[in-house]
Amino acid sequence: MLIGIPAILGPDLLFTLRSMGHGDEIALVDANYPAQEHARRLVRADGHGVMALLEAILTVMPLDRAVPNAILRAALNNDPAQSNAFHQGLDAACARLAPEFAVKPLAGADLYPRICAAHTIIATTEPALFANVILRKGVIGADGRAV
Repeated sequence: MLIGIPAILGPDLLFTLRSMGHGDEIALVDANYPAQEHARRLVRADGHGVMALLEAILTVMPLDRAVPNAILRAALNNDPAQSNAFHQGLDAACARLAPEFAVKPLAGADLYPRICAAHTIIATTEPALFANVILRKGVIGADGRAV
C-alpha cells in the first residue's frame, strides 16, 4: 500500500502510467474487447470495472492539454450520436474529475485503431457493452502540477 495512491492501481498499472510519456494513450477496455489480440502491451485488471479504474487513473495522470480531445470513448452501437447509462456515467465522472476536458465519443472505425495503437491496453472485466475509453497523457511541469 502507498499513501495517496488508489489501491486499485496495482504495480503493473503504476509502472505503465509512469512509463508513458506526453502524448501516449492508454485504453481501458470492457470484458468483451479482444485485448490480448490487439495490445502492444497488456495489463490485466480482472475484477475491476472501467469506471473505478478511470477514476483512479485520473487522480494521478495528467491529461494532454495540447490536443482538442484527451478523453475518447466508445459509443453505443459504434454510433457517436448514441449512448447508454454507462456512457452517461463516464461523461459525468470525467466532468467531475477533469472538468477542463470534454469526452469525445467515436465511431468504432475511428476508436478501434486508436485502441490498437495505444501505449497499453488495460483489460477490465467491465460487463457494460461499448465501455471502452482512451486517455491521452499530458505533461507535469517542474512545479509538479499538470501543465
